[in-house]
Amino acid sequence: MRFVPWYPYPKLGVAELAPPSKQKTSWDFSNIDPLAVDFFTAASGRPVMLNFSTIPQWMFKTPEPVSFSADPNEVTWTYEQGAELRDPSAREVADYYARLASWYTLGGFTDELGQWQASPHHYKIAYWEILNEPEYEHSLSAEPYTKLYDRIATSVRQVSPETKFVGMSLAEPMKSSASFEYFLNPKNHLQGVPLDMISYHFYAIPTAEQTPAIQQYTFFEQADKFLIAVGFIEAIRQRLSPDTKTAVNETGCILAEDIGTGITGAVAKTIPASYWNLCGAMFAYLYAGLARQGVDIVGSSQLLGYPTQFPSVTMLDWNTGQPNARYWVLKLLHDNFHPQDRIVKTSSSSPDVFAQGFIASDGTRKLLLVNKRDRSFEISLPHGNGASLQRVDETTGSNPPAASFLNSDKIVLQGFSVSVLSFP
Repeated sequence: MRFVPWYPYPKLGVAELAPPSKQKTSWDFSNIDPLAVDFFTAASGRPVMLNFSTIPQWMFKTPEPVSFSADPNEVTWTYEQGAELRDPSAREVADYYARLASWYTLGGFTDELGQWQASPHHYKIAYWEILNEPEYEHSLSAEPYTKLYDRIATSVRQVSPETKFVGMSLAEPMKSSASFEYFLNPKNHLQGVPLDMISYHFYAIPTAEQTPAIQQYTFFEQADKFLIAVGFIEAIRQRLSPDTKTAVNETGCILAEDIGTGITGAVAKTIPASYWNLCGAMFAYLYAGLARQGVDIVGSSQLLGYPTQFPSVTMLDWNTGQPNARYWVLKLLHDNFHPQDRIVKTSSSSPDVFAQGFIASDGTRKLLLVNKRDRSFEISLPHGNGASLQRVDETTGSNPPAASFLNSDKIVLQGFSVSVLSFP
């Protein structure tokens, strides 16, 4: 589970919003802790990936101080500015993150004035991801980002020695081959700095004029191009740092007008129910494609989107909390496929239906079927009679996966169906 407080809400993601003076500091977790504690409680002891992605703005050189709303719930898209740190050594940034880590793992920290700031927290943080989409946020190229990564990882590890680190977190990996070459080369890092894991993101984005009938082709075409790029990225990783793991930890779809609503705050238009099924089907397709390439983690983004925060990426209805088809697809995959499963060679005679077979650690044979289109297909399955079926499609809507048994060697896949068959 990944937790990423993000810059549009400075008071919810930045714990020191003003530089320290000789008399006082501005450390304040009163708005951040309720969200963080909810996250750790929901994780219930499972491994977590923490990413406090926003560096305090005052640590960057800007012509004027950057203002933000006093209301923690009011979006401030202009908070993140500047590309040059006021402390070129990056020690100031590294110390900030070490204190953040200490707040959540060691019950507090000593601030810049030598005062102990006590917290009630003693959480375990499995992974600390360093910054988010740095090529967008502060326009960091590979070299300055790697320097920041090294300084932050070194400082946080002194506080939490068992924590591993995730680097890069790129928004557009297909445009960043040079960044992978630089970051994954151990010669470009300080001695002893771990390269535990890299991360990058993928979102399918249609153009504004595309109708739902066209989007289904666009999304899967973009997914295929991304999977090709992953192959090249994996070749770089295996050549330079083969022990480094990979997380594609933001995966989803974004409607074109959502890019505008995220910036302007406009209310999103009504999103058709079929869109959530299309995004769920694409995620299942990517899940299998990334598993085939040995990617360690694929994460569905995001749990809750809403107007001003990319509503077309959500897994929950922001008015009711009701899960949509994207959520149920994620749960279907999570409940049926596991890291110990074996992937077996599988083929489909239809370009519109994707198939991937798995053999679970207990010997159970399972088949993932993804209908990439908004129309139904009848599929022949040798020895399918008697198999159990779980499915999410356009007929299940916002309900949990439907369950049944096959009574023949044929199955009808409804529009954008994600189906899992378990064979006796």
